[in-house]
Amino acid sequence: MSRIPQIALLVLATLCLISKLNAQEPAKKPNIIYFLADDLGYGEVGVYGQEKIKTPHIDALAKEGMLFTQHYSGAPVCAPARYILMTGKHAGHAYIRGNDEWRERGEVWDYKKAFTNTKLEGQRPIPENTITLAKKLKEANYVTGVFGKWGLGAPETEGVPTKQGFDSFYGYNCQRQAHNLYPSHLWENETKVYLKNELIAPHAKLDASVDPKDESSYDMYYQTDYAPELIHKKALSFIEQNQDSNFFLYYASPLPHLPLQIPKKYAAPYREQIGTEDPYVGDKGYFPNPYPRASYAAMITLLDQQLGELVAKLKELGLYENTLIMFCSDNGPTYTGGADFEYFESSKPFTNGAGRTKGHVYEGGIRVPFVASWPGQIKAGSVSDHISVFYDVLPTLCDIVDVALPQIVDGVSFKPTLLGSEQKEHDFLYWEFPSYKGQQAVRMGKWKGVRKNIFEGNLKIELYDLENDLKEANDLADQYPEVVEKITRIMEQEHEPAINDRFKFAELGDK
Repeated sequence: MSRIPQIALLVLATLCLISKLNAQEPAKKPNIIYFLADDLGYGEVGVYGQEKIKTPHIDALAKEGMLFTQHYSGAPVCAPARYILMTGKHAGHAYIRGNDEWRERGEVWDYKKAFTNTKLEGQRPIPENTITLAKKLKEANYVTGVFGKWGLGAPETEGVPTKQGFDSFYGYNCQRQAHNLYPSHLWENETKVYLKNELIAPHAKLDASVDPKDESSYDMYYQTDYAPELIHKKALSFIEQNQDSNFFLYYASPLPHLPLQIPKKYAAPYREQIGTEDPYVGDKGYFPNPYPRASYAAMITLLDQQLGELVAKLKELGLYENTLIMFCSDNGPTYTGGADFEYFESSKPFTNGAGRTKGHVYEGGIRVPFVASWPGQIKAGSVSDHISVFYDVLPTLCDIVDVALPQIVDGVSFKPTLLGSEQKEHDFLYWEFPSYKGQQAVRMGKWKGVRKNIFEGNLKIELYDLENDLKEANDLADQYPEVVEKITRIMEQEHEPAINDRFKFAELGDK
């Protein structure tokens, strides 16, 4: 055999071997950032129709990725929503089903006592053996960090982030402490970090002796260390420190949750845009503020700016192309504490205000903005009407990084939707919430069933056609009894009695 054919055969064999090795090589796993806003309404983002508040970076992320029009929180308030996000279980199977301040410890709402006694801080801890999203990503060799607000386990308990799968934590352990954006302290891992701020109990009203129209009357509510800025710096540092590893960054911002507090430099452009406005004196809870509309808008724009700075950092480090970014809110907007939901149309196109937004299972309380970006994988500028929910996030990310699901999970991976392939749909979504007199809800196709005032003995279900009635104004229960019957059965089968007595429904047979 001549030398040339031998070389040709050798080259061919080498090419075949390379091809085989490439075929067997797994796809590179993406870095993952899940950016969670706090109490941000569906209608408070530009790409979802907001006209008064500027959110250019969220809007840009949507243009570079996918915007979801039918994405839901797992609950209408903080703690259960975050538990459901972390575990993939809906509220009928969840350990945490409402905000639980663990009051049997003592005077947990006394901020001065909590400052000196760590055992009064934080919420009831989730069990040590809880399978969390962070623990699953650790199985795929991800470095994990949470920055912002936790709320799932008090200091010195098994519920702290570093015992629930996170390598790094910086921010508020306690939701109550987050009712002050210039707090006395934050936590770094399991260490209490004291800040250059005086201890002021949240919800302190304006002194009756001062002039509410004098801006200096509010000086005590503006201090030195602004928690959202400190948290943001730590998150950026986490990206830099772990740029050579796969990382999962759970950025749980305290913005724009009340109180209305933001450094004056951020509010200045909105003061000029909005003009003269009446001060908020603290009569409806949370701190007073001399220019409430400008402050609230600025808090959302700062949130947006911080997302933009994360994206800029990823691009600077050459990580953006291999990073999946998800942006969302934990529940609908608030209706108190100086936030002007009517002026900003915070829940547009849903019904606004008390009883229909935060704390309630109507659309304004649980349907949330959700944007996902992953260059080269998610089609830029795409819009999805896939019906998805917080408890889908864990199975989706497990699917993406190729780790097995926990034995019990209620979610469905929406990875196919992200990548433009055929998607399995939910038969239904389920919520329950043992506050505001007890509530349940089911989304089944176009139908939405709501049961409220359960603790007052009401088991009647309201029925809405969301294709034609986004405001949930026309109860069609009498016209479609067969649909009501199906929803009733779902509510019965998906509700399991809670372990914690605080979350039980005696009216549903819980003992």
